[in-house]
Amino acid sequence: MHSDDSVILLLALGAYLIGSLSFAVIVSRLMGLDDPRTYGSQNPGATNVLRSGNKQAAIATLLFDALKGYVPVLLVKLFGPQFGLDDRAVALVALSAFIGHLWPVFFGFKGGKGVATAAGVLFGVEPVLGAATVGTWLIVAFFFRYSSLAALAASVFAPGYYVFGDKIAWQTSEAELLAVMVMSALLLMRHKDNIARLVAGQESKIGAKKEAPPSEPGAQ
Repeated sequence: MHSDDSVILLLALGAYLIGSLSFAVIVSRLMGLDDPRTYGSQNPGATNVLRSGNKQAAIATLLFDALKGYVPVLLVKLFGPQFGLDDRAVALVALSAFIGHLWPVFFGFKGGKGVATAAGVLFGVEPVLGAATVGTWLIVAFFFRYSSLAALAASVFAPGYYVFGDKIAWQTSEAELLAVMVMSALLLMRHKDNIARLVAGQESKIGAKKEAPPSEPGAQ
């Protein structure tokens, strides 16, 4: 194996371990709240933490989940070139941090949907890309009040924004585009139950209070 490949794999492992920090659970424990995996959607993410009624905990979860995607990608973007690392390293680190959130080694490989972490990754890849994608989420969430619908819309548009950005803001990379597409596909996959509930008119809106866990647990 080439030395550069070894470095990339080590960076990817580090990004995965950082991504595996489930801040919904960590923040809830530190603030004396119920484990977010035991109420509402049982999803360890900021939207479900908000159902606890503690906005500060939800905001902290959102920020830390985003930062664990943003920081590893940004560091490789900024310092990778001087060590001979190219866009392949950026793409692999981005995916690794995101996958760490979905399947965290520290929490039994049962993680969240990855929306905040994906947003952080996109800001690390290209700030304008992250802003456009988050803007899409905010617009849909504001008008329809469904976090899942906003995430689905942002997931669908993100690859297009990346490709379109080549014309106005940045030089695209096949490796980075593939990483964005894989993240979008995984986000859609993680929201398959939400899609069914949206169609059935049973999806919870943003700000809904926590509920007792269903008899057959399933993430919303």
